[in-house]
Amino acid sequence: MKRQIALFVLALGGTSLWAQQATVSGPDNLLKVDISVTDGNPFYSVTYRGKTILENSPLGFVSNVGDFSREMTYAGQKSRTVEENYRLDRIKRSEVAYRANELTVTLENAEKKPVDVTFRVSDNDIAFRYEMPRYGETGSIVIKREATGFDFPSHTTVFLTPQSKPMIGWKRTKPSYEEEYITDAPLTTRSQFGEGFTFPGLFRIGDDGWALVSETGVDSRYCASHLSDATPEGLFTVAFPMPEENNGNGTVAPGLTLPGSTPWRTITVGDNLKPIVETTVPWDVVEPRYASEHVYRYGKGTWSWLVWQDASINYDDQVKFVDLASEMGFKYTLVDNWWDTNIGKDGIERLVSYARSKNVDLFLWYSSSGYWNDIVQGPTNRMDNPIERKKEMKWMKKIGVKGIKVDFFGGDKQETMRLYEAILSDADDYGLMVIFHGCTLPRGWERMYPNYVGSEAVLASENFMFSQHYDDMEAFNACLHPFIRNTVGCMEFGGSILNKRYNRTNDGGAIRKTTDAFQLATAVLFQNPIQNFAITPNNLTDAPRPALDLLKEVPTTWDETVFIDGYPGKFCVLARRHGNRWYIAGINAGKEPLKLTLNLPMLSEGDEVSYYSDTKDRTLQTGKTRIKKPSGVKVTIQPEGGTVLVK
Repeated sequence: MKRQIALFVLALGGTSLWAQQATVSGPDNLLKVDISVTDGNPFYSVTYRGKTILENSPLGFVSNVGDFSREMTYAGQKSRTVEENYRLDRIKRSEVAYRANELTVTLENAEKKPVDVTFRVSDNDIAFRYEMPRYGETGSIVIKREATGFDFPSHTTVFLTPQSKPMIGWKRTKPSYEEEYITDAPLTTRSQFGEGFTFPGLFRIGDDGWALVSETGVDSRYCASHLSDATPEGLFTVAFPMPEENNGNGTVAPGLTLPGSTPWRTITVGDNLKPIVETTVPWDVVEPRYASEHVYRYGKGTWSWLVWQDASINYDDQVKFVDLASEMGFKYTLVDNWWDTNIGKDGIERLVSYARSKNVDLFLWYSSSGYWNDIVQGPTNRMDNPIERKKEMKWMKKIGVKGIKVDFFGGDKQETMRLYEAILSDADDYGLMVIFHGCTLPRGWERMYPNYVGSEAVLASENFMFSQHYDDMEAFNACLHPFIRNTVGCMEFGGSILNKRYNRTNDGGAIRKTTDAFQLATAVLFQNPIQNFAITPNNLTDAPRPALDLLKEVPTTWDETVFIDGYPGKFCVLARRHGNRWYIAGINAGKEPLKLTLNLPMLSEGDEVSYYSDTKDRTLQTGKTRIKKPSGVKVTIQPEGGTVLVK
């Protein structure tokens, strides 16, 4: 394996200042990071195939132990090769071989206190973090702010979603990562709320390449961060939570014990979108936080709330959705808010028993509760209190509940990260899987927590009920998620809707603009190990039978994911493999039919495949065809429509 790691120390004539530089490249030498200290200021820059992806971007932080962002000097470096193979059954591929070159540069501040900046560079991914030793008798540190930045060339355009103002929205529950995207916008476009943008962020550097910026490895030992607005020169910096988040409770500045380290900031780079969609860097650089004695079963579930709403959270209606799950061969039914008053614990025990007689298990909804919002939907005041939380989880284990969906967090402070981790850890003690809703972006959590099975953290399906605007924008938004939100973590969207209208009787309310084939395609495009589909009992008789048959068979876990073609917000085609079976799915956000010639190397000449697509009048058509030329498979995707090929 070739490695290019060099250090150059050059004196600036006639002064005591130094320009210092170190370089680390990926294994194939195409992705390169230069780390430099100029006039005491630490920077890094990134090139790919010799083209600039990031210009000199600042490094460092300011803490209560000292300022590590200026008056810095080089003190040493060390390097190693990282090789790790791991298995993870809840991400886009089940077997991962991670290969990277690691360079750790030690810098000292004006007080001669050291900090390590560690960079790991693989063929298309960069991950870096700060690692702090114990400073004499000082055994803890508070990071007041980070200087960490991302300085893109001026011709870059952005695909970003804004960070919400805190304590706004439904019952003062924001921010909850549910805002609308700007796409291909100028680099210095200001965010809607003036609070910057959430991770991940996608950047197109003209014709030179693409970059996806995010973070991973956030747990109880740090806050979750986001991107600031760009300066007029195009510099984004890492921003901490806003003081008002979580009703002002908890500190903005994270504190950690020493020795300690920050989360990893990640940059995925390519001259096309394939490395962005297929990246595994959110999981490559993190480690499990605890082992589990439990074996968790993933799969599909039914969910009444999206279409039938709050009124459906009663025993009789939930029986109907258990029966629907049983008929479809799904593993789960999710019982949403208000079950504690409308069904009660005795009723839930009876419902669990009935569901198990139908080979179905239950997930139960909970509010995150606490002092940070005005939510009244129950159950409340259970998940925020460790004593009540454990009592509740003990009861759920006793009666056979398999998982929980916890909602309405509304903040990214370290205190909130502690709550996420505490819920996950306690739930694993009782054999419970956990879905988060109204929540932050997952940051490597699939590998860190064995019972974590998904987060919303996106403008998800529930919004289709609230405004026709979101239905009108469904195809556009769906063509963003595989490139941005869903590429860095599980996305519990709650989709694959077969009702034409968003009401119980399928004859009123908002109108679904996308086709049935589109909805089937998103069952493949949207990745989450627990998929709570929004089909309803009437779909057994009013939806096309082939659509139901495909939803019965489609997996929720994948052994391989391959990007085929697409552009964010316009169209997307992915191939995913489960075992030896391939599912190739595409959607079109445009207003005209999209004719594509696809290269599908996972298929062979003569293979018979099943297809699901739209006719010109937007009805579902299905059939079988034989592949003549895998490198030239022609498909037409209708406006706001989809296609699925299954081998």
